[in-house]
Amino acid sequence: MNRYNQHAGPIGIFDSGYGGLTILENIRQLMPEYDYIYLGDNARTPYGTRSFEIVYEFTLQAVSKLFEYGCQLVILACNTASAKALRSIQQNDLPVIAPDRRVLGVIRPTVEALGNITHTGKIGILGTTGTIQSYSYPLEIKKLYPQYEVFGEACPMWVPLVENNEHRSPGADYFVHQYINRLMMQCPDIDTVILGCTHYPLLLDKIKKYLPEGVIPLSQGNLVADSLKDYLHRHPEIEKRCTKNASCRFLTTESPQKFSAAASLFLHEAVDVSRIVLE
Repeated sequence: MNRYNQHAGPIGIFDSGYGGLTILENIRQLMPEYDYIYLGDNARTPYGTRSFEIVYEFTLQAVSKLFEYGCQLVILACNTASAKALRSIQQNDLPVIAPDRRVLGVIRPTVEALGNITHTGKIGILGTTGTIQSYSYPLEIKKLYPQYEVFGEACPMWVPLVENNEHRSPGADYFVHQYINRLMMQCPDIDTVILGCTHYPLLLDKIKKYLPEGVIPLSQGNLVADSLKDYLHRHPEIEKRCTKNASCRFLTTESPQKFSAAASLFLHEAVDVSRIVLE
């Protein structure tokens, strides 16, 4: 039984924090005509160190809230939520609470791009501890490209560097260099590195600086945006229920002032934000 109304509404973008704003920015650049709602669960971030059960619980609360705001389609612009909650929500919850609505993640679009990029078939993953420990990327890669080898390295210091506006500092170089070295030591033939966290594009200049020559860092924003555009083209029944007034609304579970200040790092503009409660 669908508990939500059937009216058209915005596209929902959810992240545990601010990193999903990099996904939102790319989607809006590609498809500016649509309406969007961005929801950051900033009061309970980070998700990367939390259990599967808690990430699933929190993510389902956020998806349900975005459905209440009329969203017909929700993008989990968070690698941890995509890794730990997406499948359960798609398979177990949507058929019960909203069979006509859709929830998509960021892992699959990223993995699909690999076939056009890698030459060695040796893939590196840099991500949060939760994303690396979930093995979601290796599992998804094996489904599409069983011949590829995958190597992962958790980068627990990178998100705090970004969210504390230290990602341009000399101190950030140490941690970027350290984690990249650890990854490349696992396999020197890695030629493609997935940046498996939506915060990492803000570190892209330093990542490029320390990756060996010829190794390609794969950032998610453009890939997810292209995939979403393709999805809407292939699913006109969903697309026609996405409103188009070129608007964007921001919601946070933390302080609106704090969110607005941090959002300027990612979007390079001031935003109006409302505080909500998830439960």
